[in-house]
Parts: sequence; structure tokens; C-alpha cells
Amino acid sequence: MPQRFGRPGLLGTIARTAVISGTATAVSNRVDRRDIRRQTAAQAPAAPPTPPAPAPAGTDRVAQLTQLADLKAQGLLTDEEFATEKARILGS
Repeated sequence: MPQRFGRPGLLGTIARTAVISGTATAVSNRVDRRDIRRQTAAQAPAAPPTPPAPAPAGTDRVAQLTQLADLKAQGLLTDEEFATEKARILGS
């Protein structure tokens, strides 16, 4: 005769285990979905930064040429690289 009260039989233990397992799986899936939403929101691209206002052309060129000359003086650029970059900056 099956027991109605007290310790559950094998079928009751299996049923209880299935309920606990199902609940754990549901909770785990919910946590995973929440984490994915958080990660997606964190990876959403921010609005692109506004470009800086253009500096006066003469000042910008002078700064670039000065920096270029410093690099050449430090030995980081060859004469050919210096001439190429200088021509690019001056637009010729």
C-alpha cells in the first residue's frame, strides 16, 4: 500500500527532484537573460563625440611641422620620411 503521509516513496522523491531542478533551471535562465541584457546595454555605442572646432590652418600646420622637426631631430624620422610628411602637411 502506498504511503500518503510521512516519508515519500520513490515516485514522490522523483517528482520533488524534478520540481527543484525545473525551478533551478528557470532561475538560472532568467539570470543569464538579465546578464545578457546588461552586457548588451553596456556595449551599446555611445553617441559619437563632437569633432573639435577646426584650428586656424596656419597654427595647425606650424604645430605639425614643429612636431615633425622634433621627431627628425630625435632621429626617429629619416630625411626622406621628413620630406614626405612635410609635403603632406603643406599640401604640395
